[in-house]
Amino acid sequence: MKNIATLIILIGFISCNKDNEKADGYGNFEATEITISAEANGKLLSFNVEEGNQLEANTPIGLIDTTQLYLSKMQLIASQKTIASKSENVLSQNNVLQEQLKTALIEQKRIQNMFAEAAATQRQLDEVNGKVNVLKQQMNSTKTQNAPIDNEAKSIAVQIKKIEDQIEKSKIINPVKGTVLAKYAEPNEITAFGKPLYKIADISEMTLRVYVSETQLPQLKIGQKVTVKIDTENEMKNYEGTVSWISSSAEFTPKIIQTKEERVNLVYAVKITVKNDGALKIGMPAEMWIH
Repeated sequence: MKNIATLIILIGFISCNKDNEKADGYGNFEATEITISAEANGKLLSFNVEEGNQLEANTPIGLIDTTQLYLSKMQLIASQKTIASKSENVLSQNNVLQEQLKTALIEQKRIQNMFAEAAATQRQLDEVNGKVNVLKQQMNSTKTQNAPIDNEAKSIAVQIKKIEDQIEKSKIINPVKGTVLAKYAEPNEITAFGKPLYKIADISEMTLRVYVSETQLPQLKIGQKVTVKIDTENEMKNYEGTVSWISSSAEFTPKIIQTKEERVNLVYAVKITVKNDGALKIGMPAEMWIH
């Protein structure tokens, strides 16, 4: 009987050790993947991207043909010069009228003084007043003539800026730092606005998404350090991870009220941030161990 009791205690101890060796959470590594698409239509003149390349932010990596855009810009610039010459003609006429008006105003002032001293007639005064009024009307007329020319010049300037923006968007600039995960286009292919060119993600830090039960939640908090383990050829490899997010709601929630035993199926998502040494890959399974 003593041997049997000893055997039962030993089995229980071994069982407890096995339970203690279970990880506190299981999941897979993930990263924020960004698909970079073309912002212009045309032929890919160059596209220097390969899967596995590590790219810095704001790095030029390709160019879409801008020949037609450049020719349209040159055409608009020529039209802009023509309109500018028309405007210059109208403004020169206005300058001539301004000089004539200055002379007429001086003469008007002189005639008014002479009329006050009875040295000039009413007719002379009326003539000089009429001359001044005519010149003012002509100046207003030239301003009216220049208004539509001015508006046309502004419209062409906007069109040129629009084409310049399209030319700028024909340059393929990598927007974020990361590693190229997939390549969807090759040089000399015809691309279009919105067509995917490549996929990139920053995998210098990976996120492990694991699921824990409600009873484990009190053991976790944001910023807490945990151990993350992955499988290797001979043994588990350890990493230090930091809890970066804990879900506020349960997943796999039953549609109806369950029994106490079934409520253990409720789980909560937790994100663990882990520094990548190059061995961690997207989708790789891993374990979380709470210290």
